Amino acid sequence: MIEPLLLAAARISTFNEKILLTNASGFFFERDGRLFLVTSHHVVFDKKSKHFPTRIEIELHTNAANIAESTGFSIPLYRDGKSLWRQGLDAAGEIDVAVIEINRKALPKTAVYRAFSPQHLLTSLDHVEVGSSLLIVGFPLGFHDALHHTPVVRHAIIASSFGLRFQGEGFFLTDARTHRGSSGAPVVMRIAKTKPAHGDLPWMLLGIHSSRFDVGNRDLIEDEALGLNGAWYADILLKLTER
Repeated sequence: MIEPLLLAAARISTFNEKILLTNASGFFFERDGRLFLVTSHHVVFDKKSKHFPTRIEIELHTNAANIAESTGFSIPLYRDGKSLWRQGLDAAGEIDVAVIEINRKALPKTAVYRAFSPQHLLTSLDHVEVGSSLLIVGFPLGFHDALHHTPVVRHAIIASSFGLRFQGEGFFLTDARTHRGSSGAPVVMRIAKTKPAHGDLPWMLLGIHSSRFDVGNRDLIEDEALGLNGAWYADILLKLTER
């Protein structure tokens, strides 16, 4: 049987009607019986790059006995001219996280997936030390196991003081090697002592990977890239999934 963590991540394709635009990552989050897809806000709307998709498509497994069977599931981003996703704001400005509710009734009856829940979020940000080991589960450059339709995993550590908003914004740093297409991937840490509420996902959801972090004055010839990434704190999901 496939590891449940790999079933919690979703490969996202963005479209302008029928025209394929980009690939990205996301994951499932459930609360009070409702199911959400979580990704980066710039995946569904990015004024800077003029990226304005009208819908997204995720790939769903449809047979627990044969994980190679899958189907595409389309999710509209607008209805009657209004956006269907939710985006967070804080004192520092926009948060690069978006959630969109999925109509469970519209899913294939045999859909196979896993979803994080509020029980997978930290109750205190002081419990995680800098240097702690993490995983980032996603689809870099759209790359994945194309036969079994599963993501790949990057190892990382926490590269800034966890719980301290880096440069005053709502994210922390990781040092994983990442690429385009990883935006929206879950950033997780293994749970040492699991509880029944964690189900078969013994992973604490710490953040949502956003993008690579760099400095503006880096000499592109002499200096290597920092190799650091921003991950927004996952507790924003409690606000974004309120009724």
